[in-house]
Amino acid sequence: MGEKIAFIGGTGVYSLDIVDHTVPLKVSTEYGEVNLHKGELKDKTVFFMPRHGGEHKVPPHRVNYRANISALKILGADMVISTAAVGSLRENFSPGSMAVLNQFMDFTKNRIYTFFSGEDKPVVHTDFTYPYCANTRENIINEAKRLDLKFVDGGNYVCTEGPRFETAAEIKMYEKLGGDLVGMTNVPEVLLAREAGLCYATIALVTNYAAGISPHILTHEEVVEVMESVKEEVNQLFLGIIKNAELDPDCTCKDFGKHFTAEGNIIE
Repeated sequence: MGEKIAFIGGTGVYSLDIVDHTVPLKVSTEYGEVNLHKGELKDKTVFFMPRHGGEHKVPPHRVNYRANISALKILGADMVISTAAVGSLRENFSPGSMAVLNQFMDFTKNRIYTFFSGEDKPVVHTDFTYPYCANTRENIINEAKRLDLKFVDGGNYVCTEGPRFETAAEIKMYEKLGGDLVGMTNVPEVLLAREAGLCYATIALVTNYAAGISPHILTHEEVVEVMESVKEEVNQLFLGIIKNAELDPDCTCKDFGKHFTAEGNIIE
């Protein structure tokens, strides 16, 4: 088999319909067990992990991010692509569009942000000047262009604690600080992926304008409804990535993970 490509599905992306005959897979990590699915397509091994569980039972602040990223490292994922449902702070990021993130700002409060706590693993200070894998972003962007999807190359993601939505005052602050999009899950996922040396990038799926910009109050139902409307586009984008993605042998993402070791085993 060829490359191993993993997808982490956020809100509204609970399965990988483009891959037939997927089988459940369980990975035991030192941070807990992770359930995901494995399939094959176009000589590629494909993994799919629903971030919130198959029925969206895990809120953003309780996702076991360390276990999830460790599992993908144990599985040997060559490329990791996540989705994140987001609210928009800018007119050019309209509902129903996509953005391939290039920066983030962290406003979370109560999460575990690193594998390197200084206890059983060394203290490591990791560079995050450019937090997303350039090669993985390029593969996503190339397919989005080929499919003529409505997308923006770049976007500054503001990560909040959740599970509540933000106040209008908070959104105004984030906008003034340079934020483009707001969500609740990309941190610490992006941090841990970098520490593990994974080639990781995120597709932000815009579901609504944020609080104080939207003409009505925010609801989770609205988010799910918009996600359902873009489901086919997301599937086509994923399919194109699986078929056409090319790894960069000179990518430096793996170098960031030189201090990381993933302990655990795969339970077929």
